[in-house]
Amino acid sequence: MNERDLTSPANTTDPAATSMKKTSRTRTGMAFLGIAGLLTLAACGSDGGGGAAEETGAQETSAAASSASSEPVATATVQNAEGEDLGTVEFSPAEDDDQAMVVSAELSGLEPGYYGFHVHANGVCEAESSAPDDPSETGAFLSAGGHLGGDDARHPEHAGDLPALLVMESGEAKQTFQTDRLTTENLMDDNGSALMIHSGPDNYANIPERYAATGPDEDTQSTGDAGSRLACGVIE
Repeated sequence: MNERDLTSPANTTDPAATSMKKTSRTRTGMAFLGIAGLLTLAACGSDGGGGAAEETGAQETSAAASSASSEPVATATVQNAEGEDLGTVEFSPAEDDDQAMVVSAELSGLEPGYYGFHVHANGVCEAESSAPDDPSETGAFLSAGGHLGGDDARHPEHAGDLPALLVMESGEAKQTFQTDRLTTENLMDDNGSALMIHSGPDNYANIPERYAATGPDEDTQSTGDAGSRLACGVIE
């Protein structure tokens, strides 16, 4: 027996087995690299999401602070003659103009259409009352007197003349506008003031000559022919 015959079979190296072992180790290493990469991306995504959330939170906080910086100086809770609440109208200083007042109305329970919308000169809303300047005249909310600034100008140049209120088919009215005719002083003077919704639209004393050759009459120049008083709210 020669030396070649005495060599142990266990010491013989199989090339195919060696190749398979190398391939297995390579795949295992690639799998670990893939998992590590996914974990890294997940961590980055988590950090990015947190940053976005923090930024969004900061923006919301900033917006809330901006909104809170213009608190209403007065509010009218509006009721009809039956005492039913229709909503509120708020008066706030304009942030972009220190000479203007922002008027924000949120109302409901009204028939669709346009309504005369004014501030009246007395802060008294009595459903059945007399006009301050003529006790013999009685009716709904006459206690609120005439338009704010009615002694100083003709309609629609009164301080209390506002844009028409538009009620949607849902019965709701939401509108916001600015006016430089209202101030804290004239809203909250000794007589107070009241927000009034009339039963009809305001013509703003716009009467063409083909209808009235001599122009609008006294009533039109005082009230805009907006009809009776439908709802009222003391501004306070």
